[in-house]
Amino acid sequence: MQLETGRLLLLPLRAEQLEQWTEDVSALERALGCVYEGEPMTEEPLRGIVRGQLEAVRRDGCNWLWHTFWLVVRREDRVAVGSADFKAPPDGTGTVELGYGLGEAHRGRGYMTEAAEALCGWALSRPGVNRVTAETEPDNAASQRVLGRCGFSRFRELPGSVWWELPGGGGARG
Repeated sequence: MQLETGRLLLLPLRAEQLEQWTEDVSALERALGCVYEGEPMTEEPLRGIVRGQLEAVRRDGCNWLWHTFWLVVRREDRVAVGSADFKAPPDGTGTVELGYGLGEAHRGRGYMTEAAEALCGWALSRPGVNRVTAETEPDNAASQRVLGRCGFSRFRELPGSVWWELPGGGGARG
């Protein structure tokens, strides 16, 4: 299973690949035939978040695509420029939350907009999903532009965070 866009492949990582990502990036690169240039795995909080999602994938294998990270791989040279994930399967209201990050060298090129559109399109086409949300920091203008380009709108602001939503049937072209 993978998603494809004009420039990208979105590869969902199985449990063993998530483990490789946190422990031995070169093993993951060999397994997927790519070069990883996303966010550094040596830095928290990413490593802790991925480990938490790894445990969720192991615990809830039927819903692994909702727990795992998807590597964002540039098709032309198989460079993994970033990653994205859904935090959990759809809740009782049909909502899923999207998170994402890019390697610093790959920002400002539209990769995450392209990836987020595809992931949102995929999510909203699944049974029981009618809304995708995302959280940004108030000063993260780049991430807010990604969400705006994907058709999200602000729906809540709290100290330290801005919440965005994309209802089913709108915006995402995945």
